[in-house]
Order: sequence, then structure tokens, then C-alpha cells
Amino acid sequence: MPDFTLKIRRYLPESGDAPYWEEFTVDLEEHRSVLEGILQAKADQDGSIGIRCSCRAAICGSCGVRINGRPRLACNTHLAEAVKDSPENGTIVVEPMGNMPVIKDLIVDMDAVHWKKIQRVTPWLLPDGPPPEREYIVPHEAMVDVTQTMACIQCGACVSDCLSMEVDPLFIGPAALAKAYRFVGDPRDGQHYERLKDLAEDPAGIYDCTHCFNCIDACPKGVAPMSQIMRLRRLAGGEGIDDRNNGYRHEKAFVDNIEKNGLLHEADLLPDSYGGKFHPRAVPELVGSLPVITTALARGKVTPQKALLHPHRKEFKDVRKLIKKVEAKDEPLELNLYIVGVEDEPVEKGAAEEERGPHE
Repeated sequence: MPDFTLKIRRYLPESGDAPYWEEFTVDLEEHRSVLEGILQAKADQDGSIGIRCSCRAAICGSCGVRINGRPRLACNTHLAEAVKDSPENGTIVVEPMGNMPVIKDLIVDMDAVHWKKIQRVTPWLLPDGPPPEREYIVPHEAMVDVTQTMACIQCGACVSDCLSMEVDPLFIGPAALAKAYRFVGDPRDGQHYERLKDLAEDPAGIYDCTHCFNCIDACPKGVAPMSQIMRLRRLAGGEGIDDRNNGYRHEKAFVDNIEKNGLLHEADLLPDSYGGKFHPRAVPELVGSLPVITTALARGKVTPQKALLHPHRKEFKDVRKLIKKVEAKDEPLELNLYIVGVEDEPVEKGAAEEERGPHE
């Protein structure tokens, strides 16, 4: 069996020392998981290695760690696969999740960040009126809409890689907001508008996401948290929620700006987001941006002519036609991850029998 080298980030709080790296060599088959490698090192070489694990089947989410700089489930990552991704000549680098305080070695404090933010979005149904005599009857199509968010196993991988949380620790976060959509999209819930307004008005809510796509890449279950955040934004806009964070107006300004100019005219974007150049809300924002504008002019990144005249307007006039054409269509049915895609091509009868074999 081949040998694999694991470089584990150690942190022993009782020692009072700073975190450090320690390497362990394990002898396992290539198809075995990184978790099995860590557990072998713990069993045979150093019993003090700290890691959470339970199901070993990518279901419980307990063994989430960073492997070669990416958040992954240790039980669902093969050793051979990790070696190929290694930035250190075949050495598998394992460290704790990011954006959460480390308790010991690879164990992070999920309660302090992840679960606290999950609780923030009221993760249970709040139905209106008295409960029915029997169960709630929900159309199949309605529950299909939330199956993607229900696939979340609360591993914290998306939280670990979220750039918004790195900059703003108060951000509710991708996992919690994906959980929020699970209840906003549930027809049994009676607080649809109230949930959306709460998340839109919160400065650390749905408009604090920066579209970095890291959570989509990190999620081992295809929940696509950023997509769920964008769906929450669209629903909030559809409800006419004009939030105090200016998030809805800013998004609308992008669309109106491109429809008007054919290509984004950044000089108009800031004032348009606040109601126009002469709107009372826009004046302080424009004054506050003067240092940035002055620096851009001094470095030649923008010229007065381009800022005021927007020479691209005629060149991209066809973009406006495309926008109008799309808006004229019926509103598309938005489907989640599990029911999108192209159906399989029909198989010819002879080919199907050949594929099944003579005894099937």
C-alpha cells in the first residue's frame, strides 16, 4: 500500500502555544478517505489529534475541514484525489474550517458562529391560524421548490469559505440564508413577507452577499447557497420591500442603467441607486465619493468626457432591444437544482435491449 503524508495544523489550547504544523505518514489504499488517514494517525501515532466525525458517509457533516486550502468533508475526499490537488508536492494539507474559532486542532466552535446564525433566521415553520385537524396538505410542486435547501447537512463548508463573513463577521451567512429560503418558500409558513422584510432590512442580511460563488463551489451537497440568497432578493423585490440598506434600489439601478445605456454607465450608478443626482439621499453619498473620484481622475482611470457623455451608448443600443424582448416573455418557472437540466434522449428499442443484455 502507498504511503500518504498528512500535514495537520495543530492547536493545543491547554499548552498555551501558538498553532503549528505537524506531519504524519499513513499507509492506506488510494481509495481510502482523508478522514481514515487522520484517524489512523490518531490511533497509531498521536492520540491527541482532535477531529469531529460520525457517520463517515458524507451525511452528518461533522468532519468538515479544509483540505489543501478548500473546505471539504474529510470522509468524502479520497487520499489519491487529495494528493493530486496538493500544493506541496503530494503532501495533503489539513486545517480547520475558516470563519469560526478553533477549539482544538481540526475542531471549530460551530455554536459560536454557524448555529448562532442558523437560529437568527427562525428555522422552523410559523403557520397562520389554528393547525388543521390532520396534516397540512401541500402540493408536490411547492415542496420540490425547497428540496435543494433541504439537502443541507449543516457541515459549515460554505461558512468556512464565505468572503463576506471574512470581511463582516456579522453577515448572517450562506448556510443560514439558504435555510431561510427553505421556510420562505414553504407554502405552509404564514410569515413569508415578515421573513423577507427582516432579512432585507438587516444590514448583515441578504444584501450583504458579494456574489463570490465560493459557497457554491464549497457545498458538498449542491445546495448552492448563493443562488438561494439571490432568490430571497428577487422575492423581496417582488414584494416591493424598499429596504433601508438601499439593496433593492441598487439592484434596480443596475438594470435601469443598462437598459438606458446598453452598457453600464458607472458614473450614473451611484446617484441612480439613491433616486437620482439631485435626490436628498444621493447628495451625501456623492459628496462622500469625491475622494475616490478625484483619485480616479488623477490616475487616468476615468475622464470627464467618458463620465458625462458615455460614448458606448450608441454602440450597445441592441442590448436594450434584448432586454425588452426578454421582459415581453412570460415569467419563467424557476426550478431548483434537482429538477433542471435536459431530459435523456430517447433510446432506440434495439439499442435499449442491447444495453440491458439478453437476460434482463
